[in-house]
Amino acid sequence: MALFARLISYASAAFGSDKPVRLDAETAAQADEHLAATALLVHVARADGVLDPAEAERLTRLVRSRFAATEAEATALIARAAAFDAETRDMSSLVELIGEGDTEERERILAMAWSVAGADGDVHEFEEALVWRLGKLLGLDETAIGRARDGARMAAEATAELAQAGRTGR
Repeated sequence: MALFARLISYASAAFGSDKPVRLDAETAAQADEHLAATALLVHVARADGVLDPAEAERLTRLVRSRFAATEAEATALIARAAAFDAETRDMSSLVELIGEGDTEERERILAMAWSVAGADGDVHEFEEALVWRLGKLLGLDETAIGRARDGARMAAEATAELAQAGRTGR
């Protein structure tokens, strides 16, 4: 049984639901991948020992845009992922749960990690090493890791420019 399906089953039993919750294998596997990817992002956000408000906001926005239909679902997924990350020994076990997905999806996850790491305006040396290691664990080469970093940086700059234009009324 997939991890997410076990969590749903446990929650149903713990909260007295008389209806068993069933997830098909594909849905359960996708939920596991989303939980693992979010746990990796939480891990990166906490890498420098401080979960900066900007990192928390970026994390929520990214999870909402990729893995959740609503803000409440994103918040709940992040809470589960934070608990899961705390119980997990290392990133490699989280990466294993992501599976063998396509390279583009792995690059998107890595770009999200770069984005979270840089949300406070500075990618600390430890964060950079951690995200670089994550890229290697995801099976990406140096070029793909750099491309994900550059893509995250360009997206952050574009977002900052849009925010600045909104503040100045342009």
